[in-house]
Amino acid sequence: MSEQEPSGDDKAARWWSTAIIDMKPGEIRYRGYAIEELIGNVGFVEMIWLMLRGDLPTDGQTRLLEAALMGAVDHGPQAPSIAIARMAATCGVGLNNAMASGLNTLGDVHGGAGEQAVALYGAIAAHMADGADVQNAARAQLDAFAEAGGKHVPGFGHRFHPIDPRAPRLLELVDDAAKAGHVPGHFAGIGRAVEAELERRKGKRIPMNIDGATAVIYAELGFPAPLARGLFCLSRSVGILAHAWEQTGESARNKGPIPRDILPAYTGVGPRPLGR
Repeated sequence: MSEQEPSGDDKAARWWSTAIIDMKPGEIRYRGYAIEELIGNVGFVEMIWLMLRGDLPTDGQTRLLEAALMGAVDHGPQAPSIAIARMAATCGVGLNNAMASGLNTLGDVHGGAGEQAVALYGAIAAHMADGADVQNAARAQLDAFAEAGGKHVPGFGHRFHPIDPRAPRLLELVDDAAKAGHVPGHFAGIGRAVEAELERRKGKRIPMNIDGATAVIYAELGFPAPLARGLFCLSRSVGILAHAWEQTGESARNKGPIPRDILPAYTGVGPRPLGR
């Protein structure tokens, strides 16, 4: 065995090495903080930040992150993640299975717009770092988005709400946090520049939605784009749990996506003999 090769015990200990938790008999520390000191002194949102970022957030950062997480918890049974969790609950599975079923639908189309919007805002910020003003940077990035085949700009427009009631309030909180020095405020300006450019191109307003607004917050707080989706999953899991639990209290069994007396339209070949 070479001098550099770790011993068997050391190799096993490093197999799942982590900087997140230090746990041994009688002791638990998250990012160096003893669990008994955290309990009762640190809230759940602060704990999310600590686990992901390695240290505790300021009060201003906590309030902004909490607002983003709270704003996206639910959007009703018409949201696929909620509907699927409710259907799963009627199949006799446990709450964890129903929640997992719903969470597993949060992909690029349903649940991924926040991540995509953070990436868009970051690309615009990179243009600005090269000397472009915010409006020209937004225009250039939207041009690149269109040239790449993009059709739906993530974070803008909503199929139900002419104006998403969550977005203006979240942006108001970002503005307040920027004035207080808790966040830079740059990404709120970027988001508004995208909205203005979309209106110029479409000839009508395409307002920022919940994904665009929470993306502003996650970008302002310094979260990488992929974590925006993870944070959305944390947020939406609350609504998924609530709906799955509500559904378990109802008598419906094997409840499908449409009422039993409505059959799906058949578009295949008409009746025909086997001909053998």
